[in-house]
Amino acid sequence: MKALTTTPLAAGLAGTALTAFAPVVWGTTYVVTTELLPPGHPLFAGLMRALPAGLIALAITRTLPRGTWWLKAAALGVLNIGMFFPLLFLAAERLPGGVAATLGAAQPLLVAILAVAVLRQSPSAWRFAWGIVGIVGVGLVVIGPAAGFDLVGVFAGLGGAATMALGVTLTKRWGRPADVGPTAFASWQLTAGGLFLLPVTFLLEGAPPAIDLNAGLGYLWLGLIGGLLAYVLWFRGITSLPVTSVAVLGLLSPMVAAVLGAALLGQSLGLIQLAGFALALASIVAGQITPKAKKEGVVR
Repeated sequence: MKALTTTPLAAGLAGTALTAFAPVVWGTTYVVTTELLPPGHPLFAGLMRALPAGLIALAITRTLPRGTWWLKAAALGVLNIGMFFPLLFLAAERLPGGVAATLGAAQPLLVAILAVAVLRQSPSAWRFAWGIVGIVGVGLVVIGPAAGFDLVGVFAGLGGAATMALGVTLTKRWGRPADVGPTAFASWQLTAGGLFLLPVTFLLEGAPPAIDLNAGLGYLWLGLIGGLLAYVLWFRGITSLPVTSVAVLGLLSPMVAAVLGAALLGQSLGLIQLAGFALALASIVAGQITPKAKKEGVVR
């Protein structure tokens, strides 16, 4: 019997689809936060999303960093988890779900800029142009009477996009140790981010809130699915796919958040929002295409 083989195109599409699972799940964060979690505790929400999942993954993999990876894992954990999570939850509490998620649309453009500065990639007009299209698209999704803008929430959303953009870029630059799997790699960052959040949470927010059944289910979803599983697939994608292609998949998050806001919270979606969806989707597809360079050796 002839052995079945996987073409590079099929493997690439499968890798992209698995990586896209992460931002799709993250798009549910805003509904879960506003509808299930106790209000006023964004740091505790970030802590509960990161530390338990990280410790569970560490117990499963039994793999610790070695050498310089202690510092690298700590830095990535603070950027991707420790700083990003509380800013994300703060934005989710202060803004409508679609607006909060839309601020993350700046991340692909920031990654494209950092890819030039940190990864020494050649500037790509294609990436920059479609990054701007993505921002415009997801911006249009939330234009309407239901779109509200709180200054603290806006700064939190933009700050979260910036910290994660830097974390994604450094993750690509440093890669992953050859003998370390994606689950162990995610566990290092979730644990490091959670340990960073632990003293900050209790210093700034005091005692944890009461956790009822709804909150418990919300924390489980955010920790196991939106935290552990999503980040395993996300970091796997960063190390195996072009970093700018991975970053633009983040636009799926505001699209999912807007759809859930309309379906579950009664937020409106009109013709302008649908046009925004079309632009954002076009940006996501274009972000997976690497145009041929006019000269050999140009990195896209």
